[in-house]
Amino acid sequence: MKRRVSWIMTGVLALGAGGLGSGVFGSAAAQSGAATDPNGAVSFVTTADPTFNPWSPTAFVESNLINELLFPGLTRWDKNLKPAPDLATSWKVSADGLKWTFQLRKGVKWSDGQDFAADDVAFTFNDIVLKKELGANGGATWRNAVTKVNAVNPTTVEFVLSRPWASLPTYLGYYAGILPKHKFEGVSDPWKFTSFNKQSPVGTGPFKVSQVVPGASLKLVRNDSYWGGKAKLQTVNFKIIPDTNAQLAQLLSGDLDLISVGNPETVERIKSNSNLTVDLATANIYYFVALNQDDPRLKDVRVRQALLYAIDRPAMIKSVLKGYGQVATGPIAPIQKEYYNASVQQYPYDPAKAKALLAQAGWKPGPDGVLQKDGKPFIISMPTASYQQLVPITLLVQQFWKNIGVTADVKTTDWNSYIQQVIVKREYQASAAWWSTPADPDVLPYYDSSAANVGNNIPNYKNPALDALLEEGRKTSTVLKRRIAYNNAQTLMAKELPYLYLWYPQSITAYNKRLQGMRGVTLPADFQYANEWFVSK
Repeated sequence: MKRRVSWIMTGVLALGAGGLGSGVFGSAAAQSGAATDPNGAVSFVTTADPTFNPWSPTAFVESNLINELLFPGLTRWDKNLKPAPDLATSWKVSADGLKWTFQLRKGVKWSDGQDFAADDVAFTFNDIVLKKELGANGGATWRNAVTKVNAVNPTTVEFVLSRPWASLPTYLGYYAGILPKHKFEGVSDPWKFTSFNKQSPVGTGPFKVSQVVPGASLKLVRNDSYWGGKAKLQTVNFKIIPDTNAQLAQLLSGDLDLISVGNPETVERIKSNSNLTVDLATANIYYFVALNQDDPRLKDVRVRQALLYAIDRPAMIKSVLKGYGQVATGPIAPIQKEYYNASVQQYPYDPAKAKALLAQAGWKPGPDGVLQKDGKPFIISMPTASYQQLVPITLLVQQFWKNIGVTADVKTTDWNSYIQQVIVKREYQASAAWWSTPADPDVLPYYDSSAANVGNNIPNYKNPALDALLEEGRKTSTVLKRRIAYNNAQTLMAKELPYLYLWYPQSITAYNKRLQGMRGVTLPADFQYANEWFVSK
């Protein structure tokens, strides 16, 4: 997730999750030497009407990847998921880590012909992202460290920080598109700028919006003024299809060229179609159960540990993911080989251990088998959303907890209502969800005490010792020092369990073989290089 309330579930599942792929995208083209169709068109899918503004509080998974095609950031990710030049060509940091200077690319134009300049970058951050009252997507993450952005001259900007942020270039390539200052002049509320956000946005990306049919489709066409040269595709169409079964049907019939496979049971069916290929990726994503630690019962670490011991995660991976995933140990996924620490406290399925820990915490079986303390039954409110696999995940957790005497009161709602209840208002006690994060060990925005109640720290977990470790990781850019800090942070998080970590999923993307030129790194990163996509004649 990513508070896409600003952040919820960023960059995943609308068109696929981020992960280090097997590199099959485009391989057929390289082997065949197929000629490019200059008028080529492809059809993708999204789940709802998008919002053409990467910072809008109403832009969720239905918008994220589309906005990558329209609004590049200062950086983007290379094949190793490291920050690479985009609208900025180079950058440097001051000795104290509190000022980053970016040199901007010259000759870049907005899709309406206006010149791109440093004032656009300063406007995007100072007037949109850093204004707390606007509640921009991910705004809390940026306000946590960035004080202001100065336009030094038309091709130079400075990010002035209140605290060091070694991973700033990485975050600038993570759904941090730049907006055109000249289009927003005189606009009092950027989120109500409907003509821009829903109809005719202006960007610097390789494509621009040509047509929007609400509830049905949108059409992007090549932006011939794109700085990186004309895209090889002429058109990228998006169909609005909420139902994943309908998405699969259209992929199989050839009406769609790419989908994220939400149900692993369909993989073999897709593989049997000679026109389609399945790409598996180890994603920089982790699923979890968040426990709201405003609830005194859930502040007890023994209770959190017990609730995780009670969940048979390998069985869930087998049943829900059909094996496409591995048990999670914390927020830093194995894809980050330099920083992933597997030598932390483990929680194998052990109901007896769970019951023993709960007994130590004062919870005793009542006459109906439900645990009680001070005469009150252990009942946990657990809302979920009718989205992808959240409901079956929640129901399985409910059953595992029932087996140890804990009742999960599950109520299912629609996606937007879920966001408001769980993420915005924090009106929940437990909830299953996931985070998709940059491929960097800097997870401070999701755990820092200052982000509780108002930011991405949705369990409202507060621990000064963890804050200090995550701050230490931000202060240095050397791999060795960062590894030490983040190894220690992972050890602490595995013991304390700010979240109940479930698994790291493999993302499953199915695409038509005629779609070529994708890099096979992550879909968010692939979309940052969309000018390279093509279809053969």
